[in-house]
Amino acid sequence: MTALSTTPLSFPVPAAPSVWPASAVAAPGGDVSVGGVSLTELAGRYGTPAYVVDEAEVRARAAAWRRALPDAEVVYAAKAFLCRAMVDWMEEEGLGLDVCSAGELELAASRGFPADRIVLHGNAKSPHDLRTALRLGVGRIVIDSECEIARLAAHVPGPEAQQVMVRVLPGIEAGGHRKIRTGAEGQKFGLSIAEGDAEDAVARILGQPRLELTGLHTHLGSQIASPEPYTRAVRRVIAFMARIRDRYGITLPELDLGGGFAAAQLPGDPAPAPAAYGRRINDALVRACAEFDLPRPRLTVEPGRSIVAAAGVALYRVLSVKRTGGRVFAAVDGGMSDNPRPALYGARYTVRMVGRSADAPMRATSVVGRHCEAGDVLAESVELPEDLRPGDVLAVPASGAYQVSMASGYNLTGRPPVVAVAGGRSRLLMRREAFEDHLGRDVGL
Repeated sequence: MTALSTTPLSFPVPAAPSVWPASAVAAPGGDVSVGGVSLTELAGRYGTPAYVVDEAEVRARAAAWRRALPDAEVVYAAKAFLCRAMVDWMEEEGLGLDVCSAGELELAASRGFPADRIVLHGNAKSPHDLRTALRLGVGRIVIDSECEIARLAAHVPGPEAQQVMVRVLPGIEAGGHRKIRTGAEGQKFGLSIAEGDAEDAVARILGQPRLELTGLHTHLGSQIASPEPYTRAVRRVIAFMARIRDRYGITLPELDLGGGFAAAQLPGDPAPAPAAYGRRINDALVRACAEFDLPRPRLTVEPGRSIVAAAGVALYRVLSVKRTGGRVFAAVDGGMSDNPRPALYGARYTVRMVGRSADAPMRATSVVGRHCEAGDVLAESVELPEDLRPGDVLAVPASGAYQVSMASGYNLTGRPPVVAVAGGRSRLLMRREAFEDHLGRDVGL
């Protein structure tokens, strides 16, 4: 594939964070190129649905986080999207990895990723998760419940203690949807500071010689579009660190603020740059440590979506166009099996037709999936040409995070391929899931 002569795309709100990769440009014939490669050409070569990831965009956003917090440890939240290439890119950009399962751990290990730069957390780690973490020697394991303390300590092989952190609930409501708010009281994650659960866990860990408590971890939620909740979390967690010092005579050296930094899904969505978060978090940390007379702990942050969301573009082909009840429905060859986020969280996307020029007026169109669910809607009332027809290719930007990683095998349609683009070339990162893959798992004969 060769690079194209192109012009930049124009967006409704030029000053706002873009939902497209920086390399996205308008190409002849109504096409769009990303990373110097035609999206229409990619749809033809790899089929649809397919996911395109701009490698340069991923690397640039990872580097932006490193610059925003040069004295902090930046670890990529692997649950947003993980494959072997992503592991390599994060290592090469100097980031660590935040993982939630033995599977993510093993994938990182398969690429030789340094285990001491891996953080394992999750509200319900299985015995297999913990054994794998200990076998591979991960840097820190985040304790999310008191049940994990004795279970983990019993399996530490020694002679060195396993470094752990405690995930605390600071009692802060933040996040773009109630299902992705994880820092408030009364939900499944973490241990409450206010109710004393976090302090009980600290005391128990300090009584386990095979565990070394290195710090506290918190995670407020996802799609947090302001630094302000992080500044409040810093003060509350530093205050708790001071209480631990006063009661147990130990000064914890690490603070992990988690992730949740917003990425724009629609043009005009608020999504502060990493530097904006970094400045406010650093200022809050300096003030809180001065207030409570604590040395500044080593800071860790866990961006995921804000690194990969805008780097991804989903490609679909229109299967049918239906006009009924005064509405237009464009059904495509994917849906909730490759992107369950609209059904789960009410996530919204913009959609652009690529591959042909259209002089027809634009009309509000609902892009719907192929599955037997009324809720299988990818994008409600987006502006698409009135002459949209079967065979047209639709591109959905801001599709790099939590889509492929949450994809399912619903209706045995097969999960889509993932294609990386860079420098005018494409390469397959993950192949399309075939029927033979399903058949290989079905051993019931």
